Amino acid sequence: MIGCHVWGLPGPARPSLYCLALLLLMASLVSCGGGGAPAPSPPGPAQIAFVSNRDGNDEVYLMNADGSEQTNLTSNSGEDRSPQWSAGGTKIAFMSGRDGNPEIYVMNRDGSDPTNLTGNPAIDFEPQWSPDGTKIAFVSNRDGNWEIYVMNADGSDPTNLTDNPATDQYPQWSPDGAKIAFHSDRDGNFEIYTMNVNGSGQTNRTNNSAGDVVPQWSPDGTEIGFTSDRDGNQEVYLMNADGSGQSNLTNSPAIDRYPQWSPDGTKIAFTSTRDANPEVYLMNADGSGQTRLTNNSAFDMDPVWSPDGARIAFTSTRDGNWEIYLMNADGSGQTNLTNNSATDDGPVWRPTH
Repeated sequence: MIGCHVWGLPGPARPSLYCLALLLLMASLVSCGGGGAPAPSPPGPAQIAFVSNRDGNDEVYLMNADGSEQTNLTSNSGEDRSPQWSAGGTKIAFMSGRDGNPEIYVMNRDGSDPTNLTGNPAIDFEPQWSPDGTKIAFVSNRDGNWEIYVMNADGSDPTNLTDNPATDQYPQWSPDGAKIAFHSDRDGNFEIYTMNVNGSGQTNRTNNSAGDVVPQWSPDGTEIGFTSDRDGNQEVYLMNADGSGQSNLTNSPAIDRYPQWSPDGTKIAFTSTRDANPEVYLMNADGSGQTRLTNNSAFDMDPVWSPDGARIAFTSTRDGNWEIYLMNADGSGQTNLTNNSATDDGPVWRPTH
């Protein structure tokens, strides 16, 4: 999940290691001010990686998209979170505290051969694979402040890309792998920046006095969605990749956060409190047709699209604890996939290519 319960509303507590790193991130943020038919499914069952504490601590699990064959991949006494699939879905990068501090690990899809890639006493988190699977971007405080690093997929040649005394976080690769978007407070408030993958050309794209965070590239790489409080509350905004054409898509008095593009780029799912509690909403990519998909009194949040765009996984407390649910892209067929008394969150679909 994106935040450690930062909605300002009552709700279940979140797991500890994930909160350790993410609260450090979010504390600084808070202080700042469907067209077309779905593509056919790939051979074999669709799969979802997720995090569960059902064995007493946070572990990375894998299940089929119907909830079957839920399997603990990490299975150790440390806390393991933030799974991220490589291109093609053959490997999973994740954050682990098994060595006493958060480190970036990688393992095979079946959980075999877990390997510490970062191996230092600092905090390393937020792993993000490059689209071609050869690099991993991540965030580290090894130089005394939060910076964005990149390393080869085997952990070699870690390089500080941002290299300044500000806070730089949330790296997101462009679909073609040529650029990385991120947010930074180097200008006194959080802004959306882009840079080349070698760290050159760092450019402020939002350039205003508000807080602009959590960039999300459109599937074709021409636009970036993000969250901004420039209108006095958090809204979902959209801009061209060069920063032009910034527009408020949600435009409501509630909190609207964390845009998630459909694979074909025609729709955006997001989380909103406009109904007094977090719910999953859907809109067209131009902001029209805003529709509530979840519609209940619990917390429903953090939507994640299936690779074919036909389904959305999300996290809900409607059964009294955090569970992973699945629904069709129109909100129908909402089903509890994890269905146990533990905390299950952070769903990530295995990519198909």
